[in-house]
Amino acid sequence: MRRTAFVLGLAVSLAAISPQAQGGRGRGRGGAPAADAPVTVLKPARVFDGESMHEGWAVSVRGDRIEAAGPAAGIGASGGTVIDMPGTTLMPGMVEGHSHVLLHPYNETPWNDQVAHESVGVRIARATNHLRDTLMAGFTTIRDLGTEGAGYSDVELKQAIEQGIIPGPRMVVTTRAIVATGTYGPKGYSLEWGHIPQGAEEADGNDVVRVVRDQIGHGADWIKIYADYRWGANGGAAPTFSLDEIKLIVDTARSSGRPVVAHSSTAEGMRRAVLGGVETIEHGDQGTPEVFKLMKEHNVALCPTLAAGDATAQYAGWNKAGGAPEPQGITRKRASFKAALDAGVTILSGSDVGVYTHGDNARELELMVNYGMPAVDALRSATSIAARVLHMDNRIGLIKDGLLADLVALDGDPTKDISATRRVVFVMKGGVTARSYGRR
Repeated sequence: MRRTAFVLGLAVSLAAISPQAQGGRGRGRGGAPAADAPVTVLKPARVFDGESMHEGWAVSVRGDRIEAAGPAAGIGASGGTVIDMPGTTLMPGMVEGHSHVLLHPYNETPWNDQVAHESVGVRIARATNHLRDTLMAGFTTIRDLGTEGAGYSDVELKQAIEQGIIPGPRMVVTTRAIVATGTYGPKGYSLEWGHIPQGAEEADGNDVVRVVRDQIGHGADWIKIYADYRWGANGGAAPTFSLDEIKLIVDTARSSGRPVVAHSSTAEGMRRAVLGGVETIEHGDQGTPEVFKLMKEHNVALCPTLAAGDATAQYAGWNKAGGAPEPQGITRKRASFKAALDAGVTILSGSDVGVYTHGDNARELELMVNYGMPAVDALRSATSIAARVLHMDNRIGLIKDGLLADLVALDGDPTKDISATRRVVFVMKGGVTARSYGRR
């Protein structure tokens, strides 16, 4: 009996946060909420609407949409449910711009071993937990940038969320990602082995057209390329694809309406990616003022992944908690991030989570502020700016009439203390409560 009760309880819990439930309930013609759809009025101390803070506001949700937002005195409950949230800030559900849900922290298992020795089934089981933890941390949308050897599992996980099988954020996926032949990994195997299964799909020259089309056919929302990687002399990072290859990739993806994102840490790799037409660059560790100026001119956003560098430096022995001096890589990262800010480059909050623990995504926001970004800009980079960069600003990123009711309440004011982004006390995705107020 106890087991039956547990199974029934689990089914009810999953249904409560299922996108299937939120997508079909209370919908009128044209996707607008039906007049009789359930209404919930949220009354926090303040509302950050994705752009600015408003004291004494409330937000009304009807069905899966935001119905109204404004001064609390003007927001009626219309017979619905009222949730008072004293001391909290209500804000749009946060966006993680660079995730790997099929990876787990490298201090648990190195990347090479995860890709080469962990089965896809085990990795999907882990990812199911990662997705739940991400949603409960207030991140209601993620862009997942490569399955790292797990095929098209990101597409399948996205489908499982959409069908209400598992809880999780909205997923924007890239499937296998694309690398130049011989540049990626896993590495370290005997050279007599003809081919080692790779963490991304290899392609070169005109063959990139076929690979881009194939990944789109398997469900890719964006196409990810590695514009450089650690294949240079002495293991250093060096550009991989030529400018012509990148243009061919971008043109092929663009013909289907897909944008392209580029992993790049070298100045030359970044330059080629920008001129080739990509829309975001990930990492940018060795970016120069000249390259960031070029990014600004071409409206290319930077996803800085500060948290990943912070984590790997500590895995390598940096005693950050003990006050040890910053490693050279961290100092360089600070400088490149400042150069990007100085150049006015659009910043998309993205952390490379998977390198470190899923659900700890707020670490990126804290580091961006620590590295010199105003807290309100960091919040925008994870809400309104993120939605615009991901071409989702007609659905998410703002607390605005008609947009999806992806809402998060924080204990405190994150514009004054960015660590408040860790103190999530309420999560709603598409009008369905995933984390009830007051639940710990």
